[in-house]
Order: sequence, then structure tokens, then C-alpha cells
Amino acid sequence: MAPFVVLIVVSAALLLFRRHWVIALRGGLAAMFTLTAGAHFIGMREELIAMVPPVLPEPGLLVTVTGVLEFAGVVGLLWWRTAPWAAAGLSAMLVGMFPANVYAAQQGISPSLDDQLLPRTLLQIVFLAATLAVVAHYVRARRKDRVPTPVA
Repeated sequence: MAPFVVLIVVSAALLLFRRHWVIALRGGLAAMFTLTAGAHFIGMREELIAMVPPVLPEPGLLVTVTGVLEFAGVVGLLWWRTAPWAAAGLSAMLVGMFPANVYAAQQGISPSLDDQLLPRTLLQIVFLAATLAVVAHYVRARRKDRVPTPVA
């Protein structure tokens, strides 16, 4: 639940100051993924390793790699030229890591309410919607720039 709170609070705060929703959302996502990436190394590392389904090799390495990729995504979100690519990569990671969330919920790795399958799924949908909204914004903006203007 903490990543969700960080996403909402930081996005809302930035929206008050920046007044552009995509900049605020990028900042909120960057803060959220900083928090979740940090958990891959400090605090929750063992729990995250336990979440890796047993069919995947080297759970510790996978947790390390995904943490590094999340940090790379954070850096990418902060620069407008790389933001759509970073958001797309983070979207793919959210989808790719979802089976670990399902496995963790089925195995009862964390007994808290927000670690049950339905809340985990709803949070993943919110996070995925946020990253895809960033991608969609830049795709639309790029298409709009390429549309030739009619000559009078």
C-alpha cells in the first residue's frame, strides 16, 4: 500500500506546483519506483526473493536485476525525452512481475490484507494504468507533431 500512497501524494503535490498532469504523474511514478526499487536491496529483499516462483532460476539475481531496472526506469522518467521509453519498460516489468504477486498471494508469503490477490491485482492495474498513461501522452504528442498542417 505504501507505493500507492507515494504515487498519489507525490503526484498530487507536483500537480499543485507544476500544473501539468504528465509531469506530476512522472514524478509520482519516479518516487513510487524509487521506493519499490529500494526494497529490492534493503528491508524487503528476503520477502521479494521468496515471492519469485520456484520455476524461475536464481531468485536473488532476479530480484537484484529487477531492482536495478526499476532504478533505471526512475532515471528515465525524469527526463522528458526518455520518459515514454522508461514508462513503457516499467509497464512491461509490471506485467512480467505480476506472476510473482500471484504466487506470493497464493502461498501466503505476506499475511497482510493488501497482499491478498485482489488488492495486489487492483494496485498493479493502477500502477500499469499510470505508466501507460505516460506512454500514451507522449505517443499522442508525437503523432500530433507529425500531422501536417493544412496550407491556406
